[in-house]
Amino acid sequence: MSVHPSLKTKGATAEKRNVMKRYERINVLKEEGRYEDGKKVWGLPKTKVVE
Repeated sequence: MSVHPSLKTKGATAEKRNVMKRYERINVLKEEGRYEDGKKVWGLPKTKVVE
């Protein structure tokens, strides 16, 4: 049985990501001074992906 073409990962890790995990967004917001420890983690403002 073969793998469906949409499930293959050839070069998928080399592509630019346009979505950040919550902990990555919090780290970026902390660096910018827009997030403080103890605040809620839902409804975070949008951030750009930093490479």
